[in-house]
Amino acid sequence: MTTDVSPTPQKIDSPSVGTGSLGIGILLVVLGVIAIALPGLSTIFAETWIALFLITAGGAKIAYGFQNRASQGFIWQILLGALYIGTGVMLLVTPRTGILSLTLLLGTFLLTEGVFELIMAFKVRPQKNWLYLLGNSIVTLVLGGMIWAQWPLNAPWVIGTLVGVSILCTGISRVMLSLGGRSTLNPSNLEA
Repeated sequence: MTTDVSPTPQKIDSPSVGTGSLGIGILLVVLGVIAIALPGLSTIFAETWIALFLITAGGAKIAYGFQNRASQGFIWQILLGALYIGTGVMLLVTPRTGILSLTLLLGTFLLTEGVFELIMAFKVRPQKNWLYLLGNSIVTLVLGGMIWAQWPLNAPWVIGTLVGVSILCTGISRVMLSLGGRSTLNPSNLEA
């Protein structure tokens, strides 16, 4: 089994392939603008969503542990589930502490995302409009660095604002890549 890693751009077989990507890109642009316009609300929303996710995941771990209580990992599943639930409840009960912690986690996430986007940009380099993806990776890296440089003063608004900017840039890059892919589907381009 071999994997084709050649720098040749992939052919798109039908116009519907780019339509989903374009729609997702437009949705990301809209969500990014909303998050930037309402940074405090976006920050609280993100923190609450993470808390609810942890509580739900903890409940699932405990349920799984009880379903498999005959296994040796039973006690560890229960303890992990309790840790998830406890962390989620702590985020809901003390949102300020949760926001401070999540701000540092967001900085780490954006730095990591920026590195991955940078790698992906160079992998799709032969594709038209790949520079938008490269620009997105650079913006994301800068945003992650800004979080680390200004923490904790920026914690109340930074999550909503920076996630919004990152989502907006990701949406723009996806829209531009989709439009670049559509131009290859133009019948005049196929005849050449």
